Amino acid sequence: MANQNSLEYELNHWNQVIHSHPHDPQGYVRRGMVKFKLAQIDESITDFDRAESIAPHLSPYLWQRGLSYYYAERFEEGAQQFELDLTVNPQDVEETVWRYLCITQFKGVSEAQNSLLVVRNDPRLVMRCVYELFAGNCTTDDAIAAGQKEGRRGRFYSHLYVGLYYEAQEEVERSRKHIIKAVHEYPLDDYMWHLASVHQRLRGWI
Repeated sequence: MANQNSLEYELNHWNQVIHSHPHDPQGYVRRGMVKFKLAQIDESITDFDRAESIAPHLSPYLWQRGLSYYYAERFEEGAQQFELDLTVNPQDVEETVWRYLCITQFKGVSEAQNSLLVVRNDPRLVMRCVYELFAGNCTTDDAIAAGQKEGRRGRFYSHLYVGLYYEAQEEVERSRKHIIKAVHEYPLDDYMWHLASVHQRLRGWI
């Protein structure tokens, strides 16, 4: 997995790309993603906003900004971003769950669950089970068991989303246990692995 030095190198690369091509929105998206991995949350949002200002058609594809909004505690904007994302990707469990997580923070778990959007066709068994967990139709043990069937990636995603589920429930110790397990036992070259790493850092667990 990328360490601090490699992320700083990557950041420098995108700084140079943007310097050479200041009107290319993808440069700002990619740099924003690196800044997020470095836990520079507000700075990542600035880059995603800049990309959108250059290319407004990108708005429903900026799921990364929705994640940054969550960690910036801009929960209503996060929910709005994920709702917009779902207009172009309506069967994505993750965006649906992140909308739920944002809504929980300003309207509560009951309202978030009542407004959970219907998703039926995610090809990943573990994510289908995660959806049912947030919908109140299965247990955290069921989600973990589903992850066990899909290798390292499935195990990572099951522990990540069980940890996030417990955060929504305000069960901090259980959330900490699963997020830390996801980060340290199932490392992936994946943006969401970096998110889990940022999560534990911002929560003061390392």
